[in-house]
Amino acid sequence: MSKAPSVRSRNFRLVSASALASLLTLPVAAGTLDTVKQRGTLQCGVSEGVTGFSEKDAQGSWRGFDVDFCRAVAAAVLGDKGKVAFTPLSASERFEALKGGKVDLLARNSTWTLEREAQLGLAFAGITYHDGQGFLAKRALNVDGALALDKAKICVEAGTTTQANLADFFKANSMAYEEKAFPSAAEALAGFQSGQCDVLTRDQSALHGERLKLAKPAEAVVLPDVISKEPLGPVVRGDDFAWFNVVKWINFALVNAEELGIASTNVDEALKSQKPDARRFTGAEGGFGKALGLDPDWAIRAVKAGGNYAELYERNLGTGTSLAIPRGLNQLWSMGGVLYAPPLR
Repeated sequence: MSKAPSVRSRNFRLVSASALASLLTLPVAAGTLDTVKQRGTLQCGVSEGVTGFSEKDAQGSWRGFDVDFCRAVAAAVLGDKGKVAFTPLSASERFEALKGGKVDLLARNSTWTLEREAQLGLAFAGITYHDGQGFLAKRALNVDGALALDKAKICVEAGTTTQANLADFFKANSMAYEEKAFPSAAEALAGFQSGQCDVLTRDQSALHGERLKLAKPAEAVVLPDVISKEPLGPVVRGDDFAWFNVVKWINFALVNAEELGIASTNVDEALKSQKPDARRFTGAEGGFGKALGLDPDWAIRAVKAGGNYAELYERNLGTGTSLAIPRGLNQLWSMGGVLYAPPLR
């Protein structure tokens, strides 16, 4: 024979139910996606000026590969690529600015590392550019590779993975060097140009642009050696999985668009296509926009903003630009590169 619950037990249950009901009615803090929609503008953190990635042109407008990615996000989320505000950030302040909510997204030649995710509480939403660290050397040194840089004076930006990689490379090869560390990339370049060092080290993609800024570019050469893996990509705060998913899949959408042959120049054709993969991409079927908290045509809007991955690359970094950087690893996996995105299905 079971016992009837005591008055104390019944009261506890009543209190617990009441407390639960109160918790359920408490306002939930808005996620980044909701905040961006309510504000009507995407706050995007970029570099202070890296040729081909993010820099201001003569008219004061931002341009570059990372800038175009931010515009693709704005188009997918807000329906207008122009609804984005750019905040230039130094290497030392970029992550704190993101963590503190100054920006919603960081698209600023930042390397994906374990420390930055596990210790800083950040999340990298994929890789947009596969890079590696290299060296810009004065031709007067007469060296043909990094292993010939023993005892060289090297300019580097302080507080970066570049500085740590530099130390690792010289230690691993039992070589000596004199480090000249500077607070910013611009100051490191100025140090190189003024003769404080004979070598400048940065990501190879950035070195091509730095060389063009010199008074006499022909007097410096980017050495062929790549001494590290530098997977660069957009970064968000690690405590907002929904926003992380949005940025990640916009990144994947630009890659998938190239693979599907969907470009800014043939959007109208894609919208009329009856192919299943094209219909999923345009939002005609699948319902994936709703799953992300976006409109059905989010992916096609991202492409209309500035193009698929190939269009972004060729316009800002490719062989037709002053940088003339071949696609290399940043070519599609089906064409000899490592660029690969999960399917939209």
